[in-house]
Amino acid sequence: MFNHKITVIQVLPALNSGGVEKGTLEIGRYLVKQGHESIVVSAAGRLVQSLIDEGSRHIEADIGAKKLSTLKYIPWFKQLMRDIRPDIVHVRSRLPAWVVYLAWKSLPENERPRLISTFHGQHSVNRYSAIMTKSERIITVSEMMRDYILRSYPDVDPEKISVVYRGVDMTLYNPDFFPNQNWQDHWIATYPQTRNKPLLTFAGRLSRRKGIEDFIQIIAELKQSGLPVHGLIVGETSPKKKEYRQELERLIHEKQLNNDITFTGHRSDLQNIIAISKAVFSLSKEPESFGRTVTESLSLGVPVVGYSHGGVKEQLERLFPEGKIEVGNVNEAAEVTRKILTGSSVQIRRNDIFTLENMCSETLKTYRELMADKRRVVLDR
Repeated sequence: MFNHKITVIQVLPALNSGGVEKGTLEIGRYLVKQGHESIVVSAAGRLVQSLIDEGSRHIEADIGAKKLSTLKYIPWFKQLMRDIRPDIVHVRSRLPAWVVYLAWKSLPENERPRLISTFHGQHSVNRYSAIMTKSERIITVSEMMRDYILRSYPDVDPEKISVVYRGVDMTLYNPDFFPNQNWQDHWIATYPQTRNKPLLTFAGRLSRRKGIEDFIQIIAELKQSGLPVHGLIVGETSPKKKEYRQELERLIHEKQLNNDITFTGHRSDLQNIIAISKAVFSLSKEPESFGRTVTESLSLGVPVVGYSHGGVKEQLERLFPEGKIEVGNVNEAAEVTRKILTGSSVQIRRNDIFTLENMCSETLKTYRELMADKRRVVLDR
């Protein structure tokens, strides 16, 4: 096994916001702290300065742009690999993966770095998406995603796949955390309707598949049973979702919940909001590849009520099985929430699985394993 300093290039479309981008920064920071060289290639974005401040190098290239001129980056990336001579190239998105793979394949085999891809979510199954399987090793964020890859691409060798769960920084997300008094005072001043009420939080961008209608129905059932709860829907409404937002507002009005549910829009202080909540909800109608908010909430000691499928199921099974709900069963979700609110014992297991340290160390372990493996796996289909 190699133990010397390694150089890693991570490649993704841009560095603005989102789970993929956050994971890229976290891996970069960890590599630097471990004495390795971290380089990221992207079209830049608001997170670039943070990346640089944490010791990584950024190379700007619009390598994920969906236009014909992006093909110019194939010879450019080939030369970049020759100049830098990285040990690992790690791709996290499909179009950059095509550019990188074609550049990588054009190098003589003895000049190629080791090539890794990460499946962050369920792409449509086609030749375009199949590029993510052409790397020498595949990292995936949950067992559900591993099954998805093997089911969708039966030619993939199961031995190529490493499950590396996403993780949170336990120095920040732990049961001892609680927002300071200034923040609490400002919250109440902004949302006085939430004062002295148990808060139930749904976090995520507004989307039909997220199960927001079910969340509204759960609030309605709890109100009917006499519990003075207040629901928070925390997430931005994209311009394309304005009509859907209006549908949700009409549903809230029909159920006479106008004073009981608040849309906060996008918030940069979600950690604080979760910490003051009595429960957090994950009700997606389709299985999520992971669901980072679930881990963050449980790590803070806040119960999660979630539909039992996908990566959310895997987290709840390990940390809070009482929160698992049959998909679409609003009555069961309301009953479990009622038990949480009325003081039934809530036993959330300590999170020693979905941690940032585990995620980063397992990723580095995967890099080293591939470097030690002399076999070259190249799929030409």
